[in-house]
Amino acid sequence: MRKPLISANWKMNLNHFEAIQGVQKLAYLVGKDDFEHVDVSIHPPFTDIRSVQTVIDADKLKFAVGAQHCHWEDKGAFTGEVSPVFLAKLNVRYVIVGHSERRQLFGETDELVAKKVRAVQRHSMTPILCVGETLEEREAGETQSKVLGQIRAALTGLDSATVGVLVVAYEPIWAIGTGRTATSDDAQQMCAAIRESVAEISGREAADSIRIQYGGSVKSSNIAELIAQPDIDGALVGGASLDPDEFARICKLGA
Repeated sequence: MRKPLISANWKMNLNHFEAIQGVQKLAYLVGKDDFEHVDVSIHPPFTDIRSVQTVIDADKLKFAVGAQHCHWEDKGAFTGEVSPVFLAKLNVRYVIVGHSERRQLFGETDELVAKKVRAVQRHSMTPILCVGETLEEREAGETQSKVLGQIRAALTGLDSATVGVLVVAYEPIWAIGTGRTATSDDAQQMCAAIRESVAEISGREAADSIRIQYGGSVKSSNIAELIAQPDIDGALVGGASLDPDEFARICKLGA
């Protein structure tokens, strides 16, 4: 059975003092018993990662440190970018790759996303590969062609063992931060299609072991219904993760 992964994407919110307070509060709210049934990763801004990592290590917390993206090269003249080497040295375990905001606002292409997936795995971290469609693509009936095309672009050429350990986050772009959420049936249908696409690319064993998250206005009121679906193995949580009480409820209900 695939253990659910609930990930907090804090985006460009919270300075390092606020991040420390957030992690400390979550430590009281998410108990040891919860981690028997769910994995939890926290993805703060780059300037907060060291502070968050220090708190997690010092207090022996079970949260995994995450990052929101990285460059595909280990080093070089890339002003403002962050190397995967730097993240690995901070004990980062999960790196979000190809988030819709990176694709839409910063022009990340499928080719760049594929490079980042490989860079993250090269340094023994796990990519959370984000895929999803816009409202226009959804209304035009292009959801599967768009999403499965993103899957093929990122995974083709990787060996099956490498594919089997990564995470895919299906995040319909029209649902991010809008309060709109795909129905659990719609989300399940798309996540099942993603799993079948992975099977075609990398084999059934990889498809059965890969974890697929849902992202897009996830909250405590809908997480249980989503996580009950057979092909949804967790959630990538945005705005709701900024409230420790709400995020703790999501973690508990998603276990």
